[in-house]
Amino acid sequence: MPSAKEQIAKILQNQPDDSSYGEILRELSFARMVKRGLADSDAGRTISHEEMGRRIKTWQK
Repeated sequence: MPSAKEQIAKILQNQPDDSSYGEILRELSFARMVKRGLADSDAGRTISHEEMGRRIKTWQK
C-alpha cells in the first residue's frame, strides 16, 4: 500500500495546473473520506438504508 505522502503526491499530480488551494484541499479531503468509508465498510461499521432514513428524519424536526 502506498504511503500517505505517495497518495497525496498522486492526487496533486492529477490536479490541473490552475487548481486553487481550496480545490486541492477538497480533493485531499474527499480522498480521505472515501478511504475512511471503505475502512468502515470493511470493518462492518455500516447501517441499513432504512436506518439512515430514520436518522435523517430526526434531523429534519
